[in-house]
Amino acid sequence: MALRKASAYSKKKVVPFTRVSKKRQKSYIKTIPPQKIIKFTMGNSDLFNNGKLPHQLTMVAAENVQIRHNALEACRQFINKKLEKAFPGAYLFKVIPFPHHIQRENRMLTGAGADRMQTGMQLAFGKSMGKSAILKPNSGIFFVAVQNPKAVNFSRKVLKQINSKLPCQTKIWYEYKKD
Repeated sequence: MALRKASAYSKKKVVPFTRVSKKRQKSYIKTIPPQKIIKFTMGNSDLFNNGKLPHQLTMVAAENVQIRHNALEACRQFINKKLEKAFPGAYLFKVIPFPHHIQRENRMLTGAGADRMQTGMQLAFGKSMGKSAILKPNSGIFFVAVQNPKAVNFSRKVLKQINSKLPCQTKIWYEYKKD
């Protein structure tokens, strides 16, 4: 079955659901969906730790939002590929939020004859179908550190290109840190 539209989840006010019991019988959610984000830190962290990457860009959410883990992974792959091609090994890229919130879906059948097969709202808690990160305004989504101002312009352009993959308005903060 295909994924439900992100608009069904992204702007909803939600209480984080992360409860998993050690005893299977006491757990509301029996299975936890696997994490789709493979790596959270890419690039050269040694250069960053030594202060050789002073130009820092942070993409932040401008509103309350839930971002699904598959959207974060798609953005991660796109940004990392572009940065690696332009500045091989001379950058640091981090995915800041960790998707903890388990999303649920009450599957409903549609079409002719489907009304006899559904249970409707009876037992409508739903089955787990994915994970998401719940973000507040001004909380970071992605972090990029690079060496020179030319790289800053390129990184800013790449971060703007992924706006269509994210379900919220974003801002890009720039910071120059010299030791």
